Amino acid sequence: MSTLLTVRDLTKTYSLGGYQVLALRGVSLEVAAGEFVAVMGPSGSGKSTFMNLLGCLDQPTAGEYTLAGEQVSGLQGDALAAIRNRLIGFVFQNFNLLPRTSALENVALPLLYCGVSAAERVSRAQASLANVGLSDRADHHPSQLSGGQQQRVAIARALVNKPQLILADEPTGALDTLTSCEVMAVLQQLNAAGMTVVLVTHEHDIAEFAKRVVTFRDGMIVEDRAVAQPKNAAAMAQQLRQAVPQ
Repeated sequence: MSTLLTVRDLTKTYSLGGYQVLALRGVSLEVAAGEFVAVMGPSGSGKSTFMNLLGCLDQPTAGEYTLAGEQVSGLQGDALAAIRNRLIGFVFQNFNLLPRTSALENVALPLLYCGVSAAERVSRAQASLANVGLSDRADHHPSQLSGGQQQRVAIARALVNKPQLILADEPTGALDTLTSCEVMAVLQQLNAAGMTVVLVTHEHDIAEFAKRVVTFRDGMIVEDRAVAQPKNAAAMAQQLRQAVPQ
């Protein structure tokens, strides 16, 4: 597999109340195209800072970041936003859907900022919803959808620009066990189709759906291990559904 992203000696320092807080301490990591990586660590470990840097939402204090062959570290403003919009799809814990807008319109929104025609926006949004099994919910507003359905709409929105990397920040944090398995099944299906997924989670059970687990502590990577046999989210969801009394 080819390398999709590489970070070398990535450092991030914040100034808080006159103090310098070292959030990342020279992190180096490679992620190959098609990998499914879970990033773990306690609060303050640096995992969220790392995710923000991978997502081009922040800039490192020092070090290098290369994404899809493009040098990202050092870019600013519009150049950084262009990389973010073209190469990365985001999935967040709280869905971040517009409440007065249909599922289809929520999914199509990123295309509006890219100058895509109205007809193509609708076509691509419909295809993206179909990809997560929500074709029949296109006209529904977020309040008419379950939490799991809302997260699948958010995944469809992340996919609509055809990114090379999906960054999922605690995507199951607001969901129950069954719904979490259903959402992880969607991410596993996307990964099986070739999508690279990097997932931040504090839940060990969720991390075991990934193929690789990277653990942060005190701004450094303290473990990087392959998951010998990732759990099958679709199978677990099916078992949980069967266990619910009818």
